[in-house]
Amino acid sequence: MRLPLLALLARGPAHGYELKQDLEQLLGSAYPQPNIGQIYVTLGRLEKSGLIEGEEVEQTGRPNKKIYRLTDAGREAVSAWFQKPEDEPRVRDEFFLKLALAPQTGLADQIALINKQRRQYLNTMRQLSKLAAAEDRDNRIAHLLIEGAMLHLQADLDWLERCQEELEELE
Repeated sequence: MRLPLLALLARGPAHGYELKQDLEQLLGSAYPQPNIGQIYVTLGRLEKSGLIEGEEVEQTGRPNKKIYRLTDAGREAVSAWFQKPEDEPRVRDEFFLKLALAPQTGLADQIALINKQRRQYLNTMRQLSKLAAAEDRDNRIAHLLIEGAMLHLQADLDWLERCQEELEELE
């Protein structure tokens, strides 16, 4: 949750409830909705670590709210996150979060992210092929595991291709 919150703050200051709503709207119902308590705890930790700064804002007739801003260190952390390819895909996938948040931050290009992730998957595929060739032929479980990983990678490569086609149509 740390880095997606930092990525949302890269576009400008916000308070915790706004960040929760932004995540829910961006990711839709297929992605587990963030817990507001988790968001505020995470924001507190990010502030203590110097990645964000909080400022109390007075509201008439309502309790004060705290607005958070990204620090230079926070911006660097988000940039580093966008630069690092993910090792394994999942439904709750770091790469998907990067892809979804990139246009809102101005810190990463979606097509460049796709290309970098594609290279990572292809390198992993090559490593698995070498592993399969070196594996004892009698070890069916190991071969099934490797084959399953390769099939997942192929599906992920196909999905990256689909993402790129969709995004290029939007341009």
